[in-house]
Amino acid sequence: MTKVCGVEISNPDKIISDNIKKIDMINYYKKISQKILPYLENRFISEVRCHGNFENCFFRKHPADNEKKFITINSKEDLILEAQLGSIELHPWGCKKQNPNKPDIMIFDLDPDENMNLKTLRKCVLLLKQVLDDLNLTSFLKASGGKGYHVLLPFKESHSWQKFSKFSKNIALLLESSYPNLFTTNIRKSERKGKIFVDYLRNKKGATCVAPYSLRARENLPVSLPLDWKDLNRISPNQVKIKNVENFLSKNPWKDFFLIEQSLN
Repeated sequence: MTKVCGVEISNPDKIISDNIKKIDMINYYKKISQKILPYLENRFISEVRCHGNFENCFFRKHPADNEKKFITINSKEDLILEAQLGSIELHPWGCKKQNPNKPDIMIFDLDPDENMNLKTLRKCVLLLKQVLDDLNLTSFLKASGGKGYHVLLPFKESHSWQKFSKFSKNIALLLESSYPNLFTTNIRKSERKGKIFVDYLRNKKGATCVAPYSLRARENLPVSLPLDWKDLNRISPNQVKIKNVENFLSKNPWKDFFLIEQSLN
């Protein structure tokens, strides 16, 4: 039996995608554990767990043995165990579990129409950044591992979810009213033609966003990678995958993420 960090790994050679084995996924999470754990520790976690192919995946919030508890990941061993159980994507809450009514991470998920070109998408990401800059708010950029980019803002634990959600909604509405041909707050895909859906709905209690450095349950296992703002025009949303991620791990563009103490006041 193969063991990683003391965790027994069943079917280590099972193919997940494109000759990527289960053990490859587990070794990836072992390697980047120190990078991802700060975004998982002391938070409730939801997971995308897959058995077999990506058509057989499901969202999981609770341990199998207790539907009243939430999943937590506080160590390398916890991380490896969840990967062993088939959890590919890790989605933390935007608050600490010790203080669930005081969010500390705001999320904007910029989800483009599938026909939008990358140049326009990047322009729109910078329009959001400019709005946040004008409010003297520090924001961080992340490749989603899918079609778009994520913009995250750390905050002091001093606001209610209601205030958090209202503020993020107002930002989305401002973008929509200022650039109606580029942005929409309408969740319906039929209303997104040629536009970006500004998903601010993740800023509610219990909502989640895929963690920095998490794999995505998609072909070739893309990585939701933290980026420096200057890398926006260099790295596309799903460019980084488990097979080439080694080329992008040497620096830590989010090293100051949890040192930022900002508020909405």
